[in-house]
Amino acid sequence: MSYFAAAVVRVEGGWTAAEVNLRGATDVDDVADRLRDVEPDADVSLLFVEADDTYLVILRLDEGEDLRIFGSDSAYAEESRLGSLLVGDLKTSVTGLDDTEEARPAGGAGEESDQPAVDPEADPVGDADILADLGVSAQKLLRLCAHEGMLPADVTAEVCQVLGCADEVEELREV
Repeated sequence: MSYFAAAVVRVEGGWTAAEVNLRGATDVDDVADRLRDVEPDADVSLLFVEADDTYLVILRLDEGEDLRIFGSDSAYAEESRLGSLLVGDLKTSVTGLDDTEEARPAGGAGEESDQPAVDPEADPVGDADILADLGVSAQKLLRLCAHEGMLPADVTAEVCQVLGCADEVEELREV
């Protein structure tokens, strides 16, 4: 299984990006340590792991602490060792949907009401609210992941566009 892992870290208001090698990682704490090593003094550290044009995992550390994880589909844990390492311990389906500003009241109509918030075949796990304070609500993240034809790289690009670090991540892809 192939993967692309991009760390995006914010220090003093600016974003930088670096590719992270996850080969040989022994557990999710080892992955978190590799993310910390990118920039130990970062305010926010994010790791976007895209696997086989199918799965996306986002890890977040605030000031190097409090690891939070979102996975686009729990099936990734069954597909690979890396997937098992990243999302295998996430027992709960998505969290953080009740307090988003985009949540619609029951029975509310909207142009998106025909579209399910989550792909019925996918089982997102972890903290979908992981990027809410950075401008990407749980609902938006879930919609991006569930949108037909969207690859994990597309979701990463959309999220990074909102964060203001799309160019940095794109440069990593071109190397």
